[in-house]
Amino acid sequence: MTTIGLIGAGHIGSQLARLAVANGYDVVVSNSRGPDTLGGLAAELGDHARADTAEGAAAAADVAVVSIPLKNVDKVPVAPLAGKVVIDTSNYYPARDGQIAALDEGRTTVSQLLQDHLPESRVVKAFNSQLAAELTTDGAPPGTPGRRALAVFGDDDAARATVAGIIDAFGFDAVDGGQLAEGWRIQAGTPAYGQRRTADELRTDLAAATR
Repeated sequence: MTTIGLIGAGHIGSQLARLAVANGYDVVVSNSRGPDTLGGLAAELGDHARADTAEGAAAAADVAVVSIPLKNVDKVPVAPLAGKVVIDTSNYYPARDGQIAALDEGRTTVSQLLQDHLPESRVVKAFNSQLAAELTTDGAPPGTPGRRALAVFGDDDAARATVAGIIDAFGFDAVDGGQLAEGWRIQAGTPAYGQRRTADELRTDLAAATR
């Protein structure tokens, strides 16, 4: 059984943990305050979940999720994530993260910053553009008319496909947005950010985004 390790168990991380358990994955959750603070969430999730440190979650993961404030990206464990698919849910909010010149000037993207920090991992951007609560309310079976779509970006084709499969299992159509360098097309302020879109609508919005 695939284990999803979550580094960060806040709004998005906890919802993804719920979806993962509901869809047959094992889950290891972690946060910056230590596993003792996650007992309630682990108990809610049941026998297929446990709490650990960030390093423990990273080591246990077949697929990892990083869902932390962007300003803390340098705290993500590196060695235990080598060779693994790492889903990045991050967004850049200067009021929270401070000004990051490379992002302000368009020289890189949020998920490329994580990829730079994890050079041996395969980073994929996903699950960053919807309200957290919608992850557990908006899913629908494949083929449902009007099924909501979520974008996926990454430099490794197999990693993008892996994450697209997870998105589909969680109840959403996956729209392949291309390389990590294109991830800005789904950041705050772009047409699709925070909006409920079908696959065709999402493709249109990604194409219409301006940097």
